[in-house]
Amino acid sequence: MLLEIKNLKKYFVQKDKGLVRAVDGVSLGVRQGESIGIVGESGCGKTTLAKIIMGLTTPDQGSMLFEGQEVWGQRTREVLFRRRVRMVFQDPYASLDPRFSVYSVLREALCLEAKVAKGDEEIRMKGVLQAVGLSGDILSRFPHEFSGGERQRISIARALMTDPSLLILDEAVSALDVLIQKEILDLLVSLQKTRSITEIFISHNLSAVRRVAQKIVVMYQGKIVEYGSVQDIFNDPRHSYTQRLLDAAIHYRVQGREDIVLKKEAVLLDIGQEHLVLSS
Repeated sequence: MLLEIKNLKKYFVQKDKGLVRAVDGVSLGVRQGESIGIVGESGCGKTTLAKIIMGLTTPDQGSMLFEGQEVWGQRTREVLFRRRVRMVFQDPYASLDPRFSVYSVLREALCLEAKVAKGDEEIRMKGVLQAVGLSGDILSRFPHEFSGGERQRISIARALMTDPSLLILDEAVSALDVLIQKEILDLLVSLQKTRSITEIFISHNLSAVRRVAQKIVVMYQGKIVEYGSVQDIFNDPRHSYTQRLLDAAIHYRVQGREDIVLKKEAVLLDIGQEHLVLSS
């Protein structure tokens, strides 16, 4: 198992909502070479989960193993984890510093690496740019000179600079128009095949997840309510929330969401062939 998270919890207190269980007892295993999609409505906890994995948010409870070893609390393991696990954010206009050239953007990603000779740096930079479909001649240019799709390709190239084992993509295509979305999704599928990169793809766009993922995790109210292959989730959804999420995506309507109540004692039940559903 490449990544294993156990019983992660993260709660927030908001004035208008009181206690918010953003992530509420989530456990998940990710195998090397897998592509897993995490779906759910806004506020279901998927982005908070990604931030916990990346160390951008501290969990209230839980543990995380990477390649079988605990990550948190061990400085050398945390540094190695940050090199091996990279994240691509939602907005390509906000995630790139406008003051940095492409060269500086990519070089910054090497801050956790041992000192690399400048000539070797440029060879690596041009290699990752070509891998994401960009010319190696753009190193001196700045973010404002590129389209949204090109900026997201640069963001992906930055993530690839440390040759990661795991790539976390948080709504990585939602800010792009439909045609550019397809290009980026095709790129992600290609990278997984050519570089054997494991991917966690977070999105509310079910069609995008279906295109890149092999397994799907459905989150609701901070919990995983269903987990299974793409075929199982789309063709045989078992949890009522999954059914309504798919219905909303197909028919653009949601009915009766308010009557979905997740019991505190609910557990994930294995209904066969790694298809898990939260008990009702």
